[in-house]
Amino acid sequence: MSLDAIAEKIRERVAGSGFDKSVKFDLGDDGVIVIDGQSVSTEDSGADCTITMSKDDFLALTSGDLNPTMAFMQGKLKVEGDMSIAMQLSQVL
Repeated sequence: MSLDAIAEKIRERVAGSGFDKSVKFDLGDDGVIVIDGQSVSTEDSGADCTITMSKDDFLALTSGDLNPTMAFMQGKLKVEGDMSIAMQLSQVL
């Protein structure tokens, strides 16, 4: 799945969710997905919280196959910045 296709799926989930923070998913060499309130982009920019993980783990997370807490505990995702924002993402993703 392309990064743009992933961003579009996230855009659909964010629309109308009331999420108003900024989060960057750093997927390494595969690129970034930035959620800034109701907008979703694949352009790199600053964010309140940065979550670093592989593209495969990100896809598993958004499909519900990867528990975010377990992924964090296993080191599959790393959070920099405001951890409370990362926790709010469970309502969106």
